[in-house]
Amino acid sequence: MIYAKTPLTREIREAVALTWGVTGEGERLHGGEESAAYRLDGHVIRVGPAWRAPAESEWCHAIARHAAAGLSEAVAPLPAAEGTTVMVVDGRPISCWPYVEGAWPDSDIPAQREAGARLLARLHRSLADFRPGPRPVPAFQESGLYGDPPQDAVELDDPDLDRWLAAFHTEHPVRHPLHGDYYTGNTLARDGRIVAVLDWDETFVGAPELELAAAALEWGDDLAGPSKEFVAAYHEAGGTAARLDEESLAQLVRHKLRREYAYFHKAIRAGTTHDEADVEYHRARVELFHRLRP
Repeated sequence: MIYAKTPLTREIREAVALTWGVTGEGERLHGGEESAAYRLDGHVIRVGPAWRAPAESEWCHAIARHAAAGLSEAVAPLPAAEGTTVMVVDGRPISCWPYVEGAWPDSDIPAQREAGARLLARLHRSLADFRPGPRPVPAFQESGLYGDPPQDAVELDDPDLDRWLAAFHTEHPVRHPLHGDYYTGNTLARDGRIVAVLDWDETFVGAPELELAAAALEWGDDLAGPSKEFVAAYHEAGGTAARLDEESLAQLVRHKLRREYAYFHKAIRAGTTHDEADVEYHRARVELFHRLRP
């Protein structure tokens, strides 16, 4: 996986010191395909991509802050004196977050996989009553979600999937904010317990069943299909998503895989050169898209 190499410049450090009172040179933290994160003085400074508008980040941050009000694991950005959570330096959105000690959980360990599912259920409950208004810019995951064929993945054109998605959303009207990218790399564990949910850049309002299916894939064997154990633990914990039959679970996973395909090629167009492992993983995920077709 290729991570952002955006530097923490002197201009950014000076602006952070003035806005949040945080100082230091900064230690680059692992991860971040679009935003680079640096640890400074017990905080994390996230440097976003130049194409992300501050209004989009503020919208996402409002959801994180709402989640954090009722969920201790939800990590939310720190507001500046005027109440905003984003400032722009050299055309990039900059935000400040509390640092949480921990490491990515291991979804191959059943107890950690089930803990991830239970946390997702609690996260969904914490967001179920929040109505943030329209997202300033549609999330990447929303393309093709309601039956409109996504133009950035024509190679995986599937009219049957498009019709199924349109019908599914007619029959499942519940909508509320979702994290949007709930996988192990956006959580932290410490002493066997998940202690943080991070990175809210992809949050959007949608059907919770969509996120449950995507997370069941990411927290299971992500080359074999979604984890039924993850789904069961989520429902046992009282998540907001309706129960899914096997076809529904597979089709929602296929939507996620089609968006992954589009993102892979978007990165290539932006100049990313994937290594052999990335290419092989991409091929395996495309094969899974076809294999899961009902």
